[in-house]
Amino acid sequence: MSDDLILRLHNSRTRRREVFEPLDPRNVRMYVCGPTVYDRAHLGNARPVLVFDVLFRLLRHVYGADHVTYVRNFTDVDDKINARAAETGRDIRAITDETIGWYHADMDALGALRPTHEPRATEWIGAMKDMISDLIKSGHAYEAEGHVLFAVESYAEYGALSGRSIDDMIAGARVEVAPYKRNPMDFVLWKPSDEGTPGWDSLWGRGRPGWHIECSAMAYELLGESFDIHGGGNDLMFPHHENEIAQSACAHPHGAFANVWMHNEMLQVEGKKMSKSLGNFFTVRDLLDQGVSGEVIRLVMLGTHYGKPMDWTERKRAEAEATLAKWYQVLQVHGFGPDLVRALKAGGDWQADPEFIGVLANDLNTPGAIARLHVLAKGRTPQQLAGFAHALDLLGLVPDWADLVRLAGATEAPAHAPWVDEVVAGLLAKRQTARAARDFATADQVRDVLTAAGVVVTDVGGAASWAPGPDFDAFKLEALK
Repeated sequence: MSDDLILRLHNSRTRRREVFEPLDPRNVRMYVCGPTVYDRAHLGNARPVLVFDVLFRLLRHVYGADHVTYVRNFTDVDDKINARAAETGRDIRAITDETIGWYHADMDALGALRPTHEPRATEWIGAMKDMISDLIKSGHAYEAEGHVLFAVESYAEYGALSGRSIDDMIAGARVEVAPYKRNPMDFVLWKPSDEGTPGWDSLWGRGRPGWHIECSAMAYELLGESFDIHGGGNDLMFPHHENEIAQSACAHPHGAFANVWMHNEMLQVEGKKMSKSLGNFFTVRDLLDQGVSGEVIRLVMLGTHYGKPMDWTERKRAEAEATLAKWYQVLQVHGFGPDLVRALKAGGDWQADPEFIGVLANDLNTPGAIARLHVLAKGRTPQQLAGFAHALDLLGLVPDWADLVRLAGATEAPAHAPWVDEVVAGLLAKRQTARAARDFATADQVRDVLTAAGVVVTDVGGAASWAPGPDFDAFKLEALK
């Protein structure tokens, strides 16, 4: 990590933007709540994926790729999944396997890196049962009519994350009314399963876990009793994250659970909440199938700070398509591809732009980082554009350096007459001779002629190549034939 780089993140729990100081810089750990896998991911589901993918990339850049662990779970035991199996007659595992496959394909298309670990809840039932047993033994949970419930009143800090009192939470939540609860806010850790419902044997009878316990158990097993960052959408702050904190703090009182809590705001479509009844509900796959690229979806999403509501509009989509096409064309005409990137890395030119990194490190200011990209895109040589290319790569906006031709929307360089090759080759030879003789005035004159004609020159490894740029005008070279 650079000595002068300061990473700041807004901590939902303290309601302040804080300097991020990892528990162990050699092992930075992050947990993000993942999807319940019974259907396609809608556009709103993609927002936390992209927000925390950018954070994952930034942490890897700052601390090293081998020193960051990112966990995002799959909830594959849930009543919505059970209902989908009942209505379709399909096996639950087949549904969840298929849905996870869809999710991976859609998020891959958005340029999201796979997390370090993607635990499935059903593979960690034993860890959940162990945590529940510990909570019962310590007096923080109790058995009642085949259920195990967490006793909210046993944890004095309950409500600190969301900033609500118990009375406010009861009034604002859809609390399940059950006679076996000691307190209306007590929540289920374990519930009984009938013959037609997935279940596991336990000390409390055959049953299945409640929703909240899975994240606490898997975070503990994979990241420890204290880790750095916990993320998710702000719709999860209460009750899910509030309940996670209560369970984990009581099960592991010597740990801190998550030091920093981060929540992204929700998504709208054309200024309205996404809803099937309004006809503005669509999945990520719907957009991809309509020809909207994953890179465009990603740029639109990152154009709004994660802490503000994000409005998907047709205008933003069109602007993102035009911006990306322009940026990719800039890279294409300067010869960017796998070979040039390797050459820039070998020459020490593949460096992050300090201002870009500084802006992004200020609480993931992606709109500010995108504004910096517009400035960096004005470079005139591959070396000058290296910071621009590096920044695009860090934001996940270049999925494949070998695929820039497609991304730029062109299949071949602009056509030109054969004599143009001879004229440009002669000018490049004259420029090379002048530079070797340290006659920089002549070299600059040749450069100005080529630039005026829209010729893009690439210098790598002492050799010069050229390509017609977007403003190429052969007429300006005709007098030199």
